[in-house]
Amino acid sequence: MNAEAVQAAHRFDVERAGIDAAGSRVVLVLAAVSILFLIVGSVFGVIASFKLHMPDWLADYAVTTFGRARTIHLNFVAYGWLSVAGISIVLWILPRIFHTPLRHPIMAYIGGVLWAVGVACGGVAIGAGWSDGLEWLEIPWQIDLVLALGGLLMAWSAVSTALHRNVHHIYVSGWYFLAGLVWFPMLFFIANLPGLHLGVQQATMNWWFAHNVLGLWLTPLGVGTAYYLIPKIIGKPVFSYSVSLLGFWGLALFYSQVGIHHLIGGPVPTWVVTLSVVHSVMMFIPVIAVAINQHVTVAQNIWAFKQSMALRFVWIGALMYTAASFQGSLEALRSVNSVTHFTHYTVGHAHLGAYAFVSVVLFGAFYYMMPHLTGKRWPWPRLISLHFWLTVTGFAIYFLALTVGGFFQGIELLDPDVAFSDITRHIVPYLEGRSLGGTMMTLGHIIFGMHFFALLLAKRSGSAGTV
Repeated sequence: MNAEAVQAAHRFDVERAGIDAAGSRVVLVLAAVSILFLIVGSVFGVIASFKLHMPDWLADYAVTTFGRARTIHLNFVAYGWLSVAGISIVLWILPRIFHTPLRHPIMAYIGGVLWAVGVACGGVAIGAGWSDGLEWLEIPWQIDLVLALGGLLMAWSAVSTALHRNVHHIYVSGWYFLAGLVWFPMLFFIANLPGLHLGVQQATMNWWFAHNVLGLWLTPLGVGTAYYLIPKIIGKPVFSYSVSLLGFWGLALFYSQVGIHHLIGGPVPTWVVTLSVVHSVMMFIPVIAVAINQHVTVAQNIWAFKQSMALRFVWIGALMYTAASFQGSLEALRSVNSVTHFTHYTVGHAHLGAYAFVSVVLFGAFYYMMPHLTGKRWPWPRLISLHFWLTVTGFAIYFLALTVGGFFQGIELLDPDVAFSDITRHIVPYLEGRSLGGTMMTLGHIIFGMHFFALLLAKRSGSAGTV
């Protein structure tokens, strides 16, 4: 499909056609729920961060011990914020690119409620000490059944909308969204089968799932959203549509085995780890393809970046996808992994992908989407700028502290002459930097949430406008 045809497709007036109306309520409810999970999850994240250098703080309460607070943070942010916010945006964008109203919005609404209840119950269970005890799979499998049903209903609505589309061509955002809706249920089902995975096999499955949640679920949400919003805000098509498909198929072919590099040095077959390292390096191909398309498009229209706060969030997030992917591919190399493994460096890398990439893109999407959904302007535009700088500055402090501190931590762990107690003391200043950055990010989330709900309660203005 040539650039002119893509641009012509973008000229379809979705608002005049009333495309948003059918799914507006479910999208708004999902967005609101996701922001509540973001704020609560961020608070638990700050608690967990402070306890790394202030272990006696809140030590009398089981729910605020590091193991439970950190786990609640992970699950609320991954499944409550990123997943729910991502699905809300999918249910908003898919009808627009398929030129048809959302199908079965009531089904999606019920699914969203079930998913939110499942995540909330999972957090309560973890706080009470009931957990499956696996990274990214802590929510008990009995509660996962509720999540599975909720996810099925929401996916059904999205897929049904795709099947009833009024366009023959599927824009690249649709490729990413629909693929994620296929990949994630398979990952979730296989990983949560009780009693199936034991011992080394369980560890292998665990990291296969954990890494693929980021690469085959959250990444399609983030990249697909950026692919829709960047040309939409600028008003021009992406640099090369053919290159965008190379990025999609490269992700589909190479990402699925990437996670096993977390088991380098473990009791797993060497060929499995080597396969993961090769796949990690091959991920340069789809990442470069996405980078060419998205970054060149914005760089050629830098005026839009200066004028649109939504585009600032989206493009910064897209840049962080490139950075996180490049860092991850290099981190998978055995020579690098021997230093960074089991250190805080990997925590910084995980947040570069899940937060600086996916979350920041979702922030931009909300800032663009909400005026179109509600017909209202954001009440206090300066708060958007404040949120942006708290996010960028806070994350920069967070990431640099963990990356630099984690690297030195890894070097010292390889030195047999350095006592472990000394390593623990040396890392404290970097952990304090992590807490400072995390607190700034959380403050930004609270401001974002207050602004969001103020918009919902505000009176309708004459023209929604954009930011």
